Amino acid sequence: AVVSTQSTGIQDNSFSSNEVKATNIRYEHGTVSRAKRAKVLGAGQFRGCTVWFTGLSGAGKTTISFAVEEYLVMKGIAAYSLDGDNLRHGLNKNLGFSAQDREENIRRVSETAKLFADGGIICLTSFISPYLKQRELARKLHEDAGLKFIEVHVATPIEVCEERDVKGLYEKARAGIIKGFTGIDDPYEAPVSPDIVLCSDKDNIHSISDCVQKVVSYLQQNDIVPFDCVDTVRELFVPDHKIAELREEAETLPQLEITKL
Repeated sequence: AVVSTQSTGIQDNSFSSNEVKATNIRYEHGTVSRAKRAKVLGAGQFRGCTVWFTGLSGAGKTTISFAVEEYLVMKGIAAYSLDGDNLRHGLNKNLGFSAQDREENIRRVSETAKLFADGGIICLTSFISPYLKQRELARKLHEDAGLKFIEVHVATPIEVCEERDVKGLYEKARAGIIKGFTGIDDPYEAPVSPDIVLCSDKDNIHSISDCVQKVVSYLQQNDIVPFDCVDTVRELFVPDHKIAELREEAETLPQLEITKL
């Protein structure tokens, strides 16, 4: 929605995320359940959710997201990564980096991720998403639809991000060439209580493999992926929320009385 302002000849790319312009519409409910979608995807249960990676530029969000995607797909689990730069080549190519455009950017991503999750896919999003309010709205959008939303803070310290500076953006921001750069002259509002925290210690930055296992372990502990997805020795402990269910199942199993060892 690019509007030409005739009096100035300047294009106005501003958006209002809360403005509803569509009229005479209604939401149409399909007949395919999430359970049916899960069967088509070869899963015994519905796994659709969004794993939202947030952090500074250069923190490693995209690298980790792509690594988790590859790991899950290799395990036969449907997953798809949505990357901030990639979406700005298409869906969000008409958005800049003003606070208002960033808000619209995250709104579109949130809606897109929700569709992937509703389709039974584990959607992995890697966006700076600097504002707490917008990430909370993304979470609410999913939870209102009965979908799990997992916030992952890739908390790599800014000095480490600047040392990497893969795209040369920090150097340009420090020189004043780029304005409104997150972490330099625009704020990054860190998550208050993220579901997962990665890379927070500058002296002990996790390896990509460690990050993948930490994310997958969280998915496993929350009944999104099966136990055998995690490449670690499995502890013989039962999570508290599964005890009653497993005890009930144990009562139905064949029993063998052992009288002599």
